[in-house]
Amino acid sequence: MLRVLELLAVLLLVSFGVFALLSLVPGDPAVAVLGEGREPSEYAALRDEMGLNDPFFTRYFDWFGGVLHGDLGSSLIPPVVPVWDRLVAAMPVSLELAGLGLLIALVVSVPLAMWSAYNEGGRIDRAIGAFTFGLLSLPSFLVGLVLIAVLVNSMGWFPRTGWVRITDDFGGNLSHVFLPALTIALMEMAMFTRILRNDLVTTLNEDFILAARAKGMPPLRIMVSDALRPSSFSLVTILGLSIGRLVGSTVIVEYLFSLPGMGRLVIEAASTGNYPMVQGAVLLIAVVYVLSSALIDLSYGYLDPRTRRARA
Repeated sequence: MLRVLELLAVLLLVSFGVFALLSLVPGDPAVAVLGEGREPSEYAALRDEMGLNDPFFTRYFDWFGGVLHGDLGSSLIPPVVPVWDRLVAAMPVSLELAGLGLLIALVVSVPLAMWSAYNEGGRIDRAIGAFTFGLLSLPSFLVGLVLIAVLVNSMGWFPRTGWVRITDDFGGNLSHVFLPALTIALMEMAMFTRILRNDLVTTLNEDFILAARAKGMPPLRIMVSDALRPSSFSLVTILGLSIGRLVGSTVIVEYLFSLPGMGRLVIEAASTGNYPMVQGAVLLIAVVYVLSSALIDLSYGYLDPRTRRARA
């Protein structure tokens, strides 16, 4: 119960912060709606209609009351549609992109980290370290451009732009989402590998691992059954934080591949002064971020029973 109250308090603070910051952004929403060149009386009338002349806290509680009832307002920029409808269309794209990217990163990084840690200080360890360090030094837009040049322009294996929803065509959706997800995965995979490898090296020097080796247990069983789970705390933490971060921060990837996701939606809304859209999008991203953090806390009890007993 206490954890739920903490999450609600965080979301309340986020909503207040978002509303307050956007209120300080220069620009007139009335101009964004009507366009330039109108009479001052028209702008004044619209500001009054939108409640922009009301005190700050009055406007905040009006907006937040609508949020509690599922009403995030309407877009100021044509087509004038409810903010929630735009978010419902954009959020699955970003969630699928982030989820598939993290899945690819995990599938590659976990074996690489185990292989590297088992060969600590050897050639394999140094080669994997150099490879991941090189990936971390590359900006995401450059990785995306290289993948487009090789896998799209040269090989013709994937489409360059466009989007097909998974409910309409699973194969078509996979062909459109795989390349941008791979762009994300390469960066995350390098980070996951380095973090897990360092934790595995520490765990492999623990007494219970040394005892398992002395008993003659196979190395693979030691790595998978004994060393991996207690070494996953940092990886799980970074993984949960990455979900919330990637949902709203894949602007460059979404732009490169023309994907209608949350990152692109926020940038377009901010550049056109469509503040109700920005408020709703940031609040929804914050909800995803907070929920992913809560799932991380719950997973600690599985990874280490001592954590569960300490909380009990």
